Amino acid sequence: MKKIIASAKAPAAVGPYSQAIYVNDTLYISGQIPINRETGSMPESIEEQAHQCLKNIGYILEEAGLKYKDVVKTTVLLADINDFAAVNAVYAQYFTEDLPARACFQVAALPKCAGIEIEAIACYVDTYEPDMAGE
Repeated sequence: MKKIIASAKAPAAVGPYSQAIYVNDTLYISGQIPINRETGSMPESIEEQAHQCLKNIGYILEEAGLKYKDVVKTTVLLADINDFAAVNAVYAQYFTEDLPARACFQVAALPKCAGIEIEAIACYVDTYEPDMAGE
């Protein structure tokens, strides 16, 4: 089953895509740029932009009945890799338990001249213990 998930609190997509797609107990959240849905504006500092991206992800998670602890993978795109430490400090405020896997890249440019974009994958699984013995 495939279902489109959309939160009225997160900004609408800026192209032909969905905020998130649910399929097979997994939620795939499209890259979120730091737009505040209520004001339509984007904060200036990278810290404020990171907070807004993560709030937008939180709104989508909430709409799907999930929490930050359910996120298993994120990808962080930065316009300037020198912002890595500042973004990490903000990121650590949202992901405090069951930390997701993550990749972080510097990119040439982001939509709307944002300094950051974050995408996420979350699962409807409380616990998972891999079979390390390969059985």
